[in-house]
Amino acid sequence: MGEVYYVGVDVGTASVRAALVSRSGQLKSIAQEPISIWEPQADHYVQSSTEIWEKCCTVVKRVMRGVDRSRVRGVGFDATCSLVVLDQSFQPVSVTLDGDRHKNVVMWMDHRAEGQAARITQTSHGVLNRVGGVMSPELQPPKLLWLKENLKESCWNTAAHFFDLPDFLSWKATGSLTRSLCTLVCKWTYCPPEGWDPSFWIAIGLEDLVENNFSKIGSVTCPPGTPVGDGLTQEAAAGLGLNVGTAVGASLIDAHAGGLGVLGADVKGFNLPCEDQPITARMAMICGTSTCHMAISQQPLFVPGVWGPCLSAMVPWHVAQRGRPERHRKAGIDHMVQNHPAHNQVQAQAQQRFPFPGDHTYSYLNNHLGSMAGSLSAVDLLGSSLHVWPDFHGNRSPLADPTLKGMVTGLSLSQSLDDLALLYLATVQALALGTLHILEAMREAGHDIRTLFFCGGLSKNPLFVQIHANATGLPVVLPDQTEAVLLGAAVLGACGSQDYSSIQEAMEKMAKVGKVVHPEGELQSFYERKYKVFLRMLAHQREYQDLMNPR
Repeated sequence: MGEVYYVGVDVGTASVRAALVSRSGQLKSIAQEPISIWEPQADHYVQSSTEIWEKCCTVVKRVMRGVDRSRVRGVGFDATCSLVVLDQSFQPVSVTLDGDRHKNVVMWMDHRAEGQAARITQTSHGVLNRVGGVMSPELQPPKLLWLKENLKESCWNTAAHFFDLPDFLSWKATGSLTRSLCTLVCKWTYCPPEGWDPSFWIAIGLEDLVENNFSKIGSVTCPPGTPVGDGLTQEAAAGLGLNVGTAVGASLIDAHAGGLGVLGADVKGFNLPCEDQPITARMAMICGTSTCHMAISQQPLFVPGVWGPCLSAMVPWHVAQRGRPERHRKAGIDHMVQNHPAHNQVQAQAQQRFPFPGDHTYSYLNNHLGSMAGSLSAVDLLGSSLHVWPDFHGNRSPLADPTLKGMVTGLSLSQSLDDLALLYLATVQALALGTLHILEAMREAGHDIRTLFFCGGLSKNPLFVQIHANATGLPVVLPDQTEAVLLGAAVLGACGSQDYSSIQEAMEKMAKVGKVVHPEGELQSFYERKYKVFLRMLAHQREYQDLMNPR
């Protein structure tokens, strides 16, 4: 028999991607298709599950060109934690005020339910301990409550199935209603081994979800990577261009798939502090539109402002915790750079310096900072008098405060290219200090993180990576496969096929170290001082809020 493969499918915010991955973890081919996002009104973001599945079929067929489908042993899906609504016949139910049935997905970044989230937080129910004590509008309970309170006739009374998007994809592929523990534990307040807590749903006004053993939101669960149903149904196999019965591994939230794609790599020979330590000494950072900090432990550890502990949310029978400081890291950098008067000048200079296609703004700024400092090793020190608090859209972790806003101190009247480069540097440094803020909270709760593992778009920015190493004092591991999320999805397919005995074994065999970035020790005292400024800015912002909003 020739080489065997696994297909990983990743449904991100704006696109669907697929990869054909070998048993050793090599990505043989990748395909991508855009998906629609509608914003029918402010803070409402919706998609179509029908379109998403159609695009899944398109990209899988594309990566399979020229490959015998009998060589594909398994399929794995990951996706954003968006909410899919279907009726009794599994047809789409509209989640919009205009009743368009095509638009049946409430996206993860939809914030229509902020009021409902605040009311749920006020209940102080025990399940909130596993989401840092604060219910986020990006979790599913407040979204469900919003649908009941605002679309009761057109949506709530018609809906029979509420899926997290990763579980929708597994159901679409296999016909099985089994839900992944990853989604239910992280986004729905499910807590194994006890399961659902009926008192929570009753307390928040969603007692109807308790009926029929929670049939609308899932009564059968399994850890990620577990074989789902009997594999691909005839209809799904035809759509994807694969064989009927091809194994499907239980799905993951997209950031968690990134964790699978990097965390388990064999680090022997790289002189890393996590060598010969359990996987709990590692933290994954999935650096995309927003950045997720993923760590695992063998015992539950409660960290204020950090989601978790979530059993089997990434690695089966381990407890995962997930932190995010500001919600949209990449957007924060773009905001600071694109709104500066020198932005057009930087773009023009970047196009001259890097004539090949693509946006090379940040490559140019990285080089320009090196020129300003005289050497790349002295770049960090340029940020000694300019400081940023980066929570332009609120803070998830470790503060769980959606009211926080961005701050800058040290601005001058200059509008030069140098001034823009320094503002960019200060923003990147602030993001790294946000990671340190999370690490400090996790250490206080008992975590022992010794090495960071990066993946995602921002991990391709060498300045971003080096500053994170310098600010945290920890080495950063970059994967040899740049598409770690797709690799993580393929790991699920490999486990579903039972070619590997466990997710841990598949992670170790398929994930590999590409490069290690070590912290520059001489900058330790600089970042200690910078971190004190960072925390002082937080204190001032809260003081300003209290002054303007007296109780």
